[in-house]
Formats: sequence, C-alpha cells, structure tokens
Amino acid sequence: MNTLQVLERAKAESVDFISLQFTDVVGAIKSVDIPVSRLTEALERGIWFDGSSIEGFARIHESDMVLKPDPRTYRLLPWGSGAQHRARLLCDVYTPDDTPFPGDPRGALQRVTERARKLGFVFQTGPELEFFLLQRRTGDGNHVEPVPNDVGSYFDFSGRDQAQDVRQDIAVALEAMHIKVEMLHHEVAMGQHEIDFEYAEALHTADNAITFKYTVKGIAAQHGLIATFMPKPIFGINGSGMHVHQSFAAVEDGRNLFHDAGGPLQLSSLARYFIAGQLEHARAMAAVVSPTVNSYKRLVPGYEAPVYVCWAQVNRSALIRIPRYLPGREDATRAELRCPDPSCNPYMAFAVMLAAGLDGIERGLEPPEPVNEDVYLFDDEALRARGIATLPDTLGQALVEMQQDPVITGALGSHLCEAFVRAKEQEWEEYRLRVSRWEVERYLEVA
Repeated sequence: MNTLQVLERAKAESVDFISLQFTDVVGAIKSVDIPVSRLTEALERGIWFDGSSIEGFARIHESDMVLKPDPRTYRLLPWGSGAQHRARLLCDVYTPDDTPFPGDPRGALQRVTERARKLGFVFQTGPELEFFLLQRRTGDGNHVEPVPNDVGSYFDFSGRDQAQDVRQDIAVALEAMHIKVEMLHHEVAMGQHEIDFEYAEALHTADNAITFKYTVKGIAAQHGLIATFMPKPIFGINGSGMHVHQSFAAVEDGRNLFHDAGGPLQLSSLARYFIAGQLEHARAMAAVVSPTVNSYKRLVPGYEAPVYVCWAQVNRSALIRIPRYLPGREDATRAELRCPDPSCNPYMAFAVMLAAGLDGIERGLEPPEPVNEDVYLFDDEALRARGIATLPDTLGQALVEMQQDPVITGALGSHLCEAFVRAKEQEWEEYRLRVSRWEVERYLEVA
C-alpha cells in the first residue's frame, strides 16, 4: 500500500484519528495520536515528537525525533468506543537531520535483513506467541494473584468455554487487521492459549507480533479478563514461549534455501551453517530473546522449555528443532528456535537471531551431531561428554554473555545495545534487592 492508497482508505473508512505506533527498547508499544487531517503531513514529512521520556531513546538535550509511518502497515482498528474511528500506522524513528535513529528497534531489524538480502537471502519467520487468560483476584494486602480462567489442557475443547469465545473474538479482530490466522487452540497449562498466524518475511511478522499482543490484551479486557505474555506467571505449570520458525527464501525466486533433498535431515549446507551460528551465540542471544527476570523462571527443565544448547529433528527438549514436513512441502523446511518468549521485543529478537545465523554462514560453521534423546534425562557427565552447554540461569548472567559477544551487540548497534543493557541491568538490580514473599515465608520465623 502506498501513500495515496492510505489516504483513500482512511477516507473510505471514515477514520477520525490515526495512531502512530512504535516500540521502545524493551518492547513496550508507544503511540502518538493525530487527527486524520494531519495524515498527509505525517506520510509526506513525518510527525515530530519528544523522545526524551521513551526508554532507550534520546536524552533531554537531544529530545526532538520524527515518526515516519510505513504506509504498508495501515490498519483500521476493529474496536473502540463511541462513534470515532481509529486506524494505526507503524512507524520508523528518525533524527532531526533525517537519518534513521540508531536506537529504533524496528530499524535494527531492517538493517540486518537488508544485509541478508544483499547476500541473496530473505529471512522468514513464524513466531508462536503463547499467552494466559487470567482472572484478577486480590490476596493479602495489595498482592494480586493470577487465576487461570479455565481448567483446560492441550487442545482441549469445551462448547461452554469462555476462553474459546475469547480466542475466536481475537481471531476475528486479527483477521480484520489483515493478520492471517492459521490455528487457535488451548495450550498445555490451565488458562494458557496459542493463536498462530502466517509465516512471512521477518519485518512483517515482527509487525504482526506487536499488533497481536495489544489485540489479545484489548479483546481480553472486553471480556473482563487479563491477557498476559509474562513468561512464567504461575509457579508449577508450563510457562509461555514464543517459538520461532525460521528459514531463508531466495531473493530471486522465493525458493526455500534451507531444503536439500540429499542433505542430512534434508537440510542444505546453508541451513546447517545457520543452525551452527545460532548454537554458537545462543547464550549471548538469551538476554534479547528471553529478556526479563521472569524469563529464567520459565527456562528450567521439566516444562517443555529448552535449557540445553543442542539441536534435533523431533526432540522438543532441544534448543533448535527441525520440524518434519509432508512430501511435496519442501518449502516448509525450517528451523524452530524454542528459547524466545513473548516478553521480548520481536524486532530486536529477530535481528540477533538473524545475525547469529549469518555469522555461522559466513564462517562456514558446522553444527554438532543432533541429539535425539531427551536431554532433560542427561546428567552432568553426559552433558559434558556430548559438549552440550546450557543457557544462562538468570537475566544477570545473560547480560554478561551478551556484552561479551560482538556479533549480538553489533546486530543491535552501540546505541540500542547500551540502552537495552542499561534498562535490563536496572531491572536485574531491582529484582536482586527486592525481598520476595517466598523469602518472608521461608525465613521470617526460622532465621
């Protein structure tokens, strides 16, 4: 869609306001609303805004920034209040001298995907965002306890399940925003759900992931529920991941470059190099793809979350899994990275994932032998014998690994990397100093 088509659509859909959206360094959606009368100005010249209070953006003395809408992302918002109609445009962030802002997460992904495109590769992804639908229940004092909205499990069906109605309403809203829904179902844990959308070029799916998250939250709120993408909201049950399927399409003809009928596991050498690069940088990627203190409550053995740095064809305990495909579906050959979670900023996550894979390709790295056993059953000696490393145990460890890896920091650039580390070190320090309920219950009367 071009500028003229956006203006025509906005007029035809009687739009009153335009929400100009972007993300900060930690993935939070930010928005500047303008009346539709300023849409032409926004599309032609951009809209100025103050970036000094946005996490990871400008300092006070250099706060002026410009939002430039991407016309391809125009969507009519399928909900709202009253008679006002609103649409949204996702934006790239620029500096006053009309250069891309180096702290823009969307811009970071575009830089790395353009590097891949120059090599002949289109990076394609399919993120699977899991989430919980919860009721709010207030416990002692001001403590809020998350309560699952149902007692279902994996693929469960109930004709009188409110959660099923919510999932369907979410799917309708997503389709209205031109996000092609492929499947919706109950996940393993009580109150946990997944809605999968189309597999496509990485910038497009990152845009869709951002849209998906606030759509899910908005529809859930209409039903009186909380939708959360927190990786581990409830102790003792499965957490929520964002498994990401990945492949390369050829720039010239779109064919899947990960497939080779004669290769091991029918993978091309390009795919193997890519996988080896991600395994090589897995510990450093963790801080970006699993970026919260809570992420490391999910990344523990026993809950289908990957902890061990290895790969396999079917094994879901491996960090990277190669899904099987039906004969005649060679275009479906892909590598599934299982450690990301939905609290991440998808632009930054995809950027470091691609950079790691490209490093493997450029260096011609070969992955180790695939591990088809259940790695959760390996003891320390077996892990050492197979050379299987583990992901960091905490956000603090992950940040150290990240800062020591020039491929991962280079993918983000110095500005974005420094802002991200600063925000996350503050988060880790706050968590480290905070006295939790568990500590009070465990030590108050026995210490």
